[in-house]
Amino acid sequence: MTHPATPSQGELRLQAHLGTRERADAFYDRQVHAYLTAAMRDFIHRQSMVFLSTADARGQCDATFRAGPPGFVVVLDDRTVAYPEYRGNGVLASAGNITENPHIGLLFMDFTQDHIGLHVNGSVRLVADHDLRAAHPWIPADTAPGRRPVLWTLIGVHEAYVHCSKHIPHLEPAPRALSARTRPKDADYFTEGFAPDAGVSDPGHGRPLEHPHAGRLDP
Repeated sequence: MTHPATPSQGELRLQAHLGTRERADAFYDRQVHAYLTAAMRDFIHRQSMVFLSTADARGQCDATFRAGPPGFVVVLDDRTVAYPEYRGNGVLASAGNITENPHIGLLFMDFTQDHIGLHVNGSVRLVADHDLRAAHPWIPADTAPGRRPVLWTLIGVHEAYVHCSKHIPHLEPAPRALSARTRPKDADYFTEGFAPDAGVSDPGHGRPLEHPHAGRLDP
């Protein structure tokens, strides 16, 4: 078996217990790469979202989501990718974890065309925008129109492998539909006492609530 990253002991114990070691070894040999294939690099370039996971030094995890124009996650070479960090709520949960624990997991999902996913796991560090652009001057200056990265998250690929299509739902891109109901701003949405059907206006934007099924979900 040639596996680019050493399987965890928990992985191996469960494979032995459930009798899946042979299937797991075949998956490692055929599907798991220590680099991004040409097809993987092209896939990442087409994606407009990614799910990511980090953990702090104690192993306490955080899962989150990033989105942007297709290609906002930049493939620097077959072993390196990067995504921009913009000014947000100031918590910096993922970036904070990275300063303690330099490991990250990325999951890219194609919900609209091929219904396939790509896992990318690796080591990670934070770099300044000007430093990354000095090393890679071809990176687009406007990866998100009107916004400038505060930092970049730079990932060295340890392993990359497929997420199979089974159970991936179909999502059809659609404009954000308007609803008669309005909602509070994001910071107040999950606060105690808020009733979603109360028709509270959004003081931050004054816009009606987007329809929850604006992107059609087909099982």
